[in-house]
Amino acid sequence: MPNNIAKETNADASNAWLSERMRTIQDLEDTPRPLVIRVARRQLGDEIPTHSHRRGQLLYARCGLMTTDTEQGIWVVPPHRAVWIPSGLAHRVQFLKRTALCNLYLTPEVSTHMPPTCSMVAISPLLAALIREASSYPTLYDESGEQGRLVAVLLDQLASLPQAPIHLPTPSDNRLQRIAQAIQAEPNDTRTLGDWARVVGASSRTLSRHFRAETGMTFGQWRQQARLLCALRMLADQRTVGDVADALGYDSQSAFIHMFRKATGKTPARYFADAPDDE
Repeated sequence: MPNNIAKETNADASNAWLSERMRTIQDLEDTPRPLVIRVARRQLGDEIPTHSHRRGQLLYARCGLMTTDTEQGIWVVPPHRAVWIPSGLAHRVQFLKRTALCNLYLTPEVSTHMPPTCSMVAISPLLAALIREASSYPTLYDESGEQGRLVAVLLDQLASLPQAPIHLPTPSDNRLQRIAQAIQAEPNDTRTLGDWARVVGASSRTLSRHFRAETGMTFGQWRQQARLLCALRMLADQRTVGDVADALGYDSQSAFIHMFRKATGKTPARYFADAPDDE
């Protein structure tokens, strides 16, 4: 009996959360403005279950670390980056650190310039300042006055957001999923595609072809991207570069830094240099 009561209590809590979430989403959809901004703080371990909405969403981390999961892949969102989630795309968000975030919800009419698929983008200091100012406005801001003009500039800035290649595509083939899950669990795994071919019962040529077709990457590129996302999680958790390099199986710290710079355009230290611990 106690277990049944606990299950019913958990189910009731989940249903209540979903009902509240649906009301929030409906409020967003009904707001007669092209842009709605919501700010929030989340704690380590918090999760927003899978959901979707008609408005596109820019999920921006002012500080902290979160991941966004969709059918298109996994995005790790470190400070001063954001992930664009197109209209109608189901997504789940998990928080790996205490995180201060801004959610920008755009109507389809003003989202035509945004990427058609889920994408990681960099937030410039100018855009961050615009978002900070606009987040202080009432939901029904004055569209014809100063507030409306600033929002127009903000929307114009969104049209030219530089994309950041920090994304791990999710394969659909069962054999590739088995390989992907193993590598994500043990990113220092050094088995070759030939080794994996024997494990999953397929030729290395078949696996190679499927990796390219389903992820747009070679097996080696996909594994490096998985290691990059793991590195971001560990670095955001204040692990040293040396520790991260060892954990990911790199022969040296310099080899890891070279990979990181090649993938992000910055060294690990520079990448997090503009990310304050809190705001």
